[in-house]
Amino acid sequence: MQNVTVRQPCLAPAEVVWAVATDLAAMPETMSGISAVEVLTPGDFGVGTRWRETRRMYGKEASEEMTITAIDPRRSYTAEAASAGMHYVTAFEFLPSEHGTDIVMTFGGEAVRTAAKVVGRLTGWAMTSSVRKAIQADLADLAVAAEARA
Repeated sequence: MQNVTVRQPCLAPAEVVWAVATDLAAMPETMSGISAVEVLTPGDFGVGTRWRETRRMYGKEASEEMTITAIDPRRSYTAEAASAGMHYVTAFEFLPSEHGTDIVMTFGGEAVRTAAKVVGRLTGWAMTSSVRKAIQADLADLAVAAEARA
């Protein structure tokens, strides 16, 4: 799957957007695309933080375990997941701008098993389109929540 990058302007300052985006337990209330989150590691949000996120996609609920693999506090973080022969990488950036913050999310997946490679070739375009729509909705929800908190 090719990388999908979406940019969302937000009127809240970057530190507020960061606080909302890293509040894993509140994600089901923040983003309408997420139905449940189970935080699997204790402590502050940082490299090694793990959680199970449940979403409704393609008419079914699916849960993925995510792990933070890189972080630049209040500026960016990267989460990775492995599922059904795919390795997924999600990167968030929170860029100060003249209006507040630009939230940038890049999502991509790489097939690591033959079956996933075949399915990816057959469904790539449709999957990319639906992923872009889901990311746009997530980032719009995130911006609304951050602006309400600011």
